[in-house]
Amino acid sequence: MSVELHTLSNGFRIVTENMPGLQSASLGIWVMAGGRDERPEQNGIAHFLEHMAFKGTKTRSALQIAEAIEDVGGYINAYTSREMTAYYARILKSDVPLALDVISDILLNPVYDHDEIEVERGVILQEIGQALDTPDDVVFDWLQEEAYPDQPLGRTILGPAERVSAFSRNDLSGFVGEQYGPDQMILAAAGAVDHADLVRRAEALFGHLQGSQSPKSQPALYTGGEKRVVKDLEQVHMAMALESPGYRDDDIYTAQIYAAALGGGMSSRLFQEIREKRGLCYTIFAQAGAYADSGLMTIYAGTSAEQIGELSGLTMDELKRSADDMSEAEVARARAQMKAGLLMGLESPSSRAERLARMVAIWGRVPLVSETVEKVDAVTTRAVREFAGALATGIKPTLALYGPVDHAPTLEELQNRLAA
Repeated sequence: MSVELHTLSNGFRIVTENMPGLQSASLGIWVMAGGRDERPEQNGIAHFLEHMAFKGTKTRSALQIAEAIEDVGGYINAYTSREMTAYYARILKSDVPLALDVISDILLNPVYDHDEIEVERGVILQEIGQALDTPDDVVFDWLQEEAYPDQPLGRTILGPAERVSAFSRNDLSGFVGEQYGPDQMILAAAGAVDHADLVRRAEALFGHLQGSQSPKSQPALYTGGEKRVVKDLEQVHMAMALESPGYRDDDIYTAQIYAAALGGGMSSRLFQEIREKRGLCYTIFAQAGAYADSGLMTIYAGTSAEQIGELSGLTMDELKRSADDMSEAEVARARAQMKAGLLMGLESPSSRAERLARMVAIWGRVPLVSETVEKVDAVTTRAVREFAGALATGIKPTLALYGPVDHAPTLEELQNRLAA
């Protein structure tokens, strides 16, 4: 398998990886613009644009977009994150040109029909309502807001209902004009793909676009804080975060291995101590999320109002204890989990295309898988313990609580337990 990367004169990039033996391919365009690229009055517009992508172009109706891909047995979708918006398809080898034509059409020739905007506005407002009714979703939005207050990185991807209710066609096209320049786009494809053919087609489709100077994202400033929302629910939903490395930081591999050992699976510390030994919850996990210039080590659990105090206190204890006695076996297991997840994922052309786009966006190149594996293997138990100690004694945590939280510990109380 070989990775090939080509950049057009206007900055548009094409990266491919041919996977011999496959009869299918995954292809998409990743735009380096997401929630953190929005001004306050634009909050939610990147996600709105993603929805509108499938609502019609100058040459295809919404139904024709769907039929073009599904008539050949393919699949087309999109997503919005805080730093990226992706439009992608999974198709058979012979339909790669069709998929590129459809995706380029929705990006280059949208009509933003007034009636379709109103229909999709209603869909997104329903999506916002559904998220607000899902405690283990909304508590993470609140956690993000408290970690990065009054910043684009701290705002929700869906946006507030009042903003979404007011977006116009001009707002949508304005954001595209600001953020969707060719130098912000990456065409990534993996599977049964021909690099030279995709470069030729991309040149014809995107080569005429003028390079742009997209506004730079506001730097992240983690501060930490607390949000508690009382509601009559069956459980208290607790999300806690500590600042951890961004994805360009060498310590990102240490952070990810630490997260796996702390709460990444059934053998992890939090799962064993809090669920298996004490039965205090059904769900508890830790994960290391990363952005370009910051990251969050996040812990989530759901438990009863009567047990939230014990659960949160024990979580603080595990954070402290891991700095002193994280074992060689735990770190080795976490390394193995991380490598297995990486390598198993690369058996899928969709995962490979996603990795290609992300690596080019982050590094401007695609590191060899062996290079990543070497960095994972280089993380020592000592490094994980030192990372755990720095995490526990660093900037104050962020805490979000939702449900019957009247008797839940405060952030200050948990911080004191962490420092004791």
